[in-house]
Amino acid sequence: MIQELDKIKRMRKKHNLNQKELAKKAGVSQSLIAKIEAGTIEPSFSKAQQIFHALEEMREKKERKANELMNKIVVFVKNNDTVKESVKIMKKKGISQMPVLCKGKVCGLITEGTIIKGITNNPEKINIIKVNDIMEDAPPIISVNTGIKTVLELLKDNPVLLVAEKGEIQGIISKSDLLEKIE
Repeated sequence: MIQELDKIKRMRKKHNLNQKELAKKAGVSQSLIAKIEAGTIEPSFSKAQQIFHALEEMREKKERKANELMNKIVVFVKNNDTVKESVKIMKKKGISQMPVLCKGKVCGLITEGTIIKGITNNPEKINIIKVNDIMEDAPPIISVNTGIKTVLELLKDNPVLLVAEKGEIQGIISKSDLLEKIE
């Protein structure tokens, strides 16, 4: 626990808090914070928990959320559209994947990779192959309040994430969208 206590000062400064402000947020005295940071006292487990809880709340408030990271323009394709129509839209919009709608609901995803795989055996059928025939599973749908850590974890295994509020799609986050927003 002593190693963790050494982090309090660094974390406090990272959140631009003085000892008094941290003490108030944690419900402890400013002198306790000063003594912990000086290494002259080891707090009770419950006091240490209060301090770390206050610091964690600050981190969560500061963490960027999905609504700040998303691209608000989402281009959809319908499941009964042809792959050729989808390719035209992707080229025109400069995008590499699109969510697929079935009866107004997201039911899949079409990407450059799924198109290549889908037409590899029959490239001459690009005019008649339907999106429904080659689409992948739908991408994860996250809340507008989802934090960047969760977004990063989900993007490890998914090409895109859809961002929704009250069941309505508000935006999309691709790996390239995210990289553009990282400062």
